Amino acid sequence: MNKTHPQRNGDVATSDSTKSFSEERVNDADYKINELKLVFVGLELAVLDIKSQLPSPTTQQQPPASPICRAPKTSPRWLCAVPLRNTPTPLSPAKTLPQPLTSRSCLPSARRQPRRACWGCTLRHVCIPAVVLLVLAGAVGLALALGLLPQAPVNRFCAASNNQTGFLCDDKVTCILASQVCDRVSNCRNGEDEQEKLCSDLPHSLPGFLVFRCSNPAYWVYADQRCNGMNDCGDCSDELGSLAACPPCGSEWWNCSPVLYEYCSCIPRRLCRDSIQHCLSWSDEYICRP
Repeated sequence: MNKTHPQRNGDVATSDSTKSFSEERVNDADYKINELKLVFVGLELAVLDIKSQLPSPTTQQQPPASPICRAPKTSPRWLCAVPLRNTPTPLSPAKTLPQPLTSRSCLPSARRQPRRACWGCTLRHVCIPAVVLLVLAGAVGLALALGLLPQAPVNRFCAASNNQTGFLCDDKVTCILASQVCDRVSNCRNGEDEQEKLCSDLPHSLPGFLVFRCSNPAYWVYADQRCNGMNDCGDCSDELGSLAACPPCGSEWWNCSPVLYEYCSCIPRRLCRDSIQHCLSWSDEYICRP
């Protein structure tokens, strides 16, 4: 006869503890396997990210899409959108991607927000970033300040006292005589009448209206010295002849053939009856009255 022996309480406790221990080991193994899987997935993602940043050796890297600007009907300001690559209709709102608010991209028009960094658009509606516009404006200003760009000539002609030829200062009010230019005295407030570019090579550096050429090409006088009654050229060509085209002597002058070399065809009336001969005919002492 077979006899069965009842299990003892100690055997039941040992079996339960062994089963729970094996289950814990299985759970720990599964947890570690899951951790390894997550590590491998992270490594694969990192490798894919690095590969996406490297240029492809077989295909040429496409340039970044140009931001497109347009003015929606609901806003008077230009709104911008960046077209997708290889998109035949880049202005379509359904085929645009929102871009971050940077100087190289614009917000899509679907968001109805003005693009502050997009300050201008070309004829082809290409957005010009504000930084580019500021750089261009600074470069043009610097070039103008340094005289690199051609500037429009300034009209310096003016009529000074007694309707004589004058030089207009920068304030557009002060008009000095032509003979006061390049006389080593600053007659204009800012000294523009003594600038080096104006006085470096007289008379070639002077404007033409400030210069009168004598009959002898080697000599010249300032334009306001023409027809002033004085023999400034040395041969009276600034007072007589077709080159000067001077009017007759005025009321303050006496017409005669002067004795002194400094006059040409008239003498000042203040010299009349001063007991000194100024005219060959002595008319300054017997006929002329001061």
